[in-house]
Amino acid sequence: MKFSVLGCGRWGSFISWYLSDKKGYDTCLYGRASSNAFQNLQSTRKNEYVSLNDKIILTSNLTEAIDFAEIIIISISSQNLREFVRDIVANYNIADKKIILCMKGLETPSGKRLTEVCIEEGVDKNNIAVWLGPGHIQDFTRNIPNCMTIDSYNKELTYLLVDNLASELIRFYYGDDIIGNEIGAACKNIMGICAGVLDGLGYSAMKGPLMVRGAFEVSKFITAMGGDGYTAYGLTHLGDYETTLFSKYSNNRNFGEKLALGLPFDKLAEGVKTSEAVYKKALQLNVDMPITEAVYQIIFEKANLKDTLASLFNRSVKTEKYS
Repeated sequence: MKFSVLGCGRWGSFISWYLSDKKGYDTCLYGRASSNAFQNLQSTRKNEYVSLNDKIILTSNLTEAIDFAEIIIISISSQNLREFVRDIVANYNIADKKIILCMKGLETPSGKRLTEVCIEEGVDKNNIAVWLGPGHIQDFTRNIPNCMTIDSYNKELTYLLVDNLASELIRFYYGDDIIGNEIGAACKNIMGICAGVLDGLGYSAMKGPLMVRGAFEVSKFITAMGGDGYTAYGLTHLGDYETTLFSKYSNNRNFGEKLALGLPFDKLAEGVKTSEAVYKKALQLNVDMPITEAVYQIIFEKANLKDTLASLFNRSVKTEKYS
C-alpha cells in the first residue's frame, strides 16, 4: 500500500511517521509551500512532535502527492475541508483512491458531517473512511499505546484499513456507526473546552459529572442525527474525551483553560467552530444540549463564565438516566 497524507500539521506529520516507521508503508507527506509547518519540515525534517525518516517523501506538489497514493489521508482544519476536496475532485482523478479523514468537527454553518461534505463535493461514499479516537502524539511517540476506531460506509473498506493499519502502538476497532462516530468525535472537542474552563476556574472536580452528562447530551444529538446514541459511550466520544479532559496535551482543553484565565491561545482548537455548528444544529433538531449551549455562549456571546456555569445548576431537577 502507498499512502499520501495531505496536511503536515501535528496530526498529519504523526500519521506519516506512524505509517512509515511503525508500519513500513511507502509514504508521502504534502503541505502548502507557504505554510510554516511545511517550511520547518523541509529544512529540518522534524517538528516538535516527530522526526521524519528519509524514506518519507515530503512535497508541496499536490499532483505528486495524489498520483503517488493508493490511499489518501486528509488531515487539515475541518472548516477548510470543503474547498480542499472541491479542488481535488475538480482537478485530479481520485475515482480509484480511498480517502481517510483524520480530523474531528462539523462544518459551520451547515452542521454537516465531514464525510457528508466530501460526498457532496463528488467523492464516492464507498471510498471514504474516518480514523478517530483517543491518543496524543506525545504519548504515541514515547511508545505508549492506545485504541482507536476506523469507520466507513463500506464494511469491506473498514476491515481492509483496520487490518492493515493496526500495530502494537494502536489497536484499531471496526466502526459500525459512521454517523455516531463522526458526531461523537466532533462533540468531544466541545467537552474538552468545557473541561479546560473548569480547570481554569479551579473546578476540576466537576470534570467527572461533565463526562457523564456530556456523553448523555451527545447521545441524544447522535440519535437525532440518525446515528446510534450508544456510540457516544464508545471510543470516539467518551473514550476520547476522557483522554482529552485530563490531558495536558489537548488543544481544546488548553484553549478552555486559557479562556477562563483570560490568556491568549494560538493553536487550533477545533471545538470552537464545532460548538457553533452543533449548537445551531441542535436548535434546528430541538435537542436540549445545555453544556454545548454554555460553551457556545461563553465563546461567541462572551457570557460570564461563572454565571453560565451557575445557570446549569439552576436548571429544573430531573431524573439522571432519562433526561
